[in-house]
Amino acid sequence: MCRITGFWDLNYDHSYSLEERLLAMRDSLQHGGPDSAGKYIDTQNALALGHRRLSILDLTAAGHQPMFWKEWVIVFNGEVYNFMEIRQSLEKKGFSFETKTDTEVILKAFKAWGKEMVTRFRGFFAFAIFNTTTQKLTLCRDRVGVKPLFWYWKDGLFMFASELKAFHEHPKFDKTISIEAVSLYLQQGYIQYPYCIFEYAHKLPAGAYLELTPKQSPQIEKYWDVQAVYANTKISTKTEAELEEELEAILTDSFELRMVADVPVGAFLSGGIDSSLVTALLQKKEGRQLKTFTIGFHDKEYNEAQHAKAVAQHLGTDHHEFYCTEQDFEQVIPLLPDMYDEPFGDSSGIPTYLVSKMAREQVTVSLSADGGDEIFGGYTKYEITQNFYPKIKKIPSFMRSMLGKMSAGIDPLWLERNSSKIPILKNYKNISNKYPKLVNALGAKDQLDFFNISSTYIAQKDLLRLLPTYRKRYETRQIIEQDRLISYLGMVDIDTYLEGDIMTKVDRATMAVALEGRDPFLDHKIIEFAMQLPDSLKIRGVDTKYLLRKILYKYVPKNLIERPKQGFSIPVQKWLMNHLKEQLLVLKNDQDFLDSFHLEQKEINQIIDNFIHQQAYINPHFIWFLYTLHQWYYRWIKK
Repeated sequence: MCRITGFWDLNYDHSYSLEERLLAMRDSLQHGGPDSAGKYIDTQNALALGHRRLSILDLTAAGHQPMFWKEWVIVFNGEVYNFMEIRQSLEKKGFSFETKTDTEVILKAFKAWGKEMVTRFRGFFAFAIFNTTTQKLTLCRDRVGVKPLFWYWKDGLFMFASELKAFHEHPKFDKTISIEAVSLYLQQGYIQYPYCIFEYAHKLPAGAYLELTPKQSPQIEKYWDVQAVYANTKISTKTEAELEEELEAILTDSFELRMVADVPVGAFLSGGIDSSLVTALLQKKEGRQLKTFTIGFHDKEYNEAQHAKAVAQHLGTDHHEFYCTEQDFEQVIPLLPDMYDEPFGDSSGIPTYLVSKMAREQVTVSLSADGGDEIFGGYTKYEITQNFYPKIKKIPSFMRSMLGKMSAGIDPLWLERNSSKIPILKNYKNISNKYPKLVNALGAKDQLDFFNISSTYIAQKDLLRLLPTYRKRYETRQIIEQDRLISYLGMVDIDTYLEGDIMTKVDRATMAVALEGRDPFLDHKIIEFAMQLPDSLKIRGVDTKYLLRKILYKYVPKNLIERPKQGFSIPVQKWLMNHLKEQLLVLKNDQDFLDSFHLEQKEINQIIDNFIHQQAYINPHFIWFLYTLHQWYYRWIKK
């Protein structure tokens, strides 16, 4: 795990020092690669590559980057877990190796198989390879987008980096804001690829290559696409028992691959289905005692630490807990704009950072369980889309409109307080958040539209009063196949929420403390297998992630797991109403900030006043989005 950056100035005019700019860009990423630093500068072509290293494999100087071999030079971030298997194939072709690194394997695999090499890789990665003979620069990002890779192109200047902060160190960086990206951010609190907060910067799509030569502008080619996986997969004809056995084998293989390291490895454990399953399948190996880490809250409404502790005791892990105080949170909030150098509104990034900081005291690598919800049907919104939309579709449009107006008059906070008394709502948490989305979704045109609306925090009509541009969060031509709705919705989330929010959250939080976070559920073999499962093996009755539960309950008693899904949440509304209140009042009158993002002041004022004075229900997460956008603006635009 490392951090990479570089640039190629095809119109270099000698107005700045190539080396000074590269070193500034590279060392802005030092937090993610504290062990060593390297550089490559081609003065004739005005091309420069930089690398910051966090040593995980081959801890010797042999793993130093940039790595050179013949006409090739590479900077690489990530891990190719099956690199020894690939190395053996290359050795049979006559290649020899000088290091024990996966970086050298990538270089020689590129020589042997060209871009097709990446189809052999199992892992997460972002890399740049330059061929000094052909003058071609090639960038690549892993299939799911676990590792970040930004790129920039304007007036002949090409830049790339693991994090946007590196671009700010280049004198030619244009910080024009992308209003489409702002639209996406205000809807969901993150910006998914290929969009970026800056007009001339982009995120390389997951599962894609980018190529650049002096004679050709950046060209992007996909080598793996979750939409194609969905389209090309059919429901399996195997029995439930056969699929369960096969899935456990694939999970075990994927999880064990993520244990490959020359440094200590641990795991985050929340006590939920996914993290408990990762821990259980790894802990079953004889002689292994996995280190597990849990964060707790003194507020019982948000605390899951006792559940994780019970699972850890049952499995026999070396378990560690850290209970956060409000002071811990307050200390992290000012760090967020630096940590998340693109506007990012998922407040669970705070506890993710705190648990990563705790884990880093004992391990250099920690496994998380992200991806299980998207791949196996774990989100409430999947159930809601599956259960409610078919009923809504049968209602004539004029009645839906009338029902929407009537429903909008019900106070979501009242519903939250009384949900346990209402049969249809008693199994759901966070009703005050979900209910307004459901009301807005009554006007959905189709099932994807319903799902998109249920995944956003502000309705289109309300957003257009704030901002002159609306960008739909997701569009696809894929047809929802019979008994594959849950896989379809998972496909949408893998392409948006997983990459844009979850992976961003974990990557920045872990790398801020030089911890390598690994996601064993995000092996492409698991995703491809899960796409063949019918809906009934993902959600059955009230049980989400049905097939995962069956495997887990072989190792962990059901009573330790069964409870309402809680999520990694924090008391956002309480903070915003108390010690962050004054900053909200500053925000609503900050004309420079509002103008920079084309936000309508009158609407912003009304929203914030309604929230502070509780005159109307305003989703606190949307207010948090505004707050974090304001803080980001003062860190990166108006310094």
